[in-house]
Amino acid sequence: MTLIDTNVLLDLVTDDPVWADWSLAQLETASLAGPLLTNDIVYAELAVRYDRIEDLDAFVEAAELTVAPMPRAALFLAGKAFTQYRRAGGIRTGVLPDFLIGAQSAVQRLPLLTRDVGRYRAYFPTVELISPER
Repeated sequence: MTLIDTNVLLDLVTDDPVWADWSLAQLETASLAGPLLTNDIVYAELAVRYDRIEDLDAFVEAAELTVAPMPRAALFLAGKAFTQYRRAGGIRTGVLPDFLIGAQSAVQRLPLLTRDVGRYRAYFPTVELISPER
């Protein structure tokens, strides 16, 4: 099983000229190792790109994604990691989704497919990251 970050899926949704091919290849490789997972946070972030829930659900189904619930332990860990970020001088307030995604990956010991590795490496060092910056 692999947890998929929003940015990888948005590469496909937007047909990103730089990243779509890389993201598609990584999704295909990850699918060979087991199910592809997202969570409610990723689903909500993807919803920004869709006018209708049926269209988003069609994408999720076509991509063979499973929307997995977040365990309470991951929610707790995300809150603690975000607190650590703010105490260390982090000023951005819109980063909580990254902490929720990273915490789920850490708690459930899931590799995380992402192109945005900075906060994940800093706050969730045990998470196996699948990224262009390996």
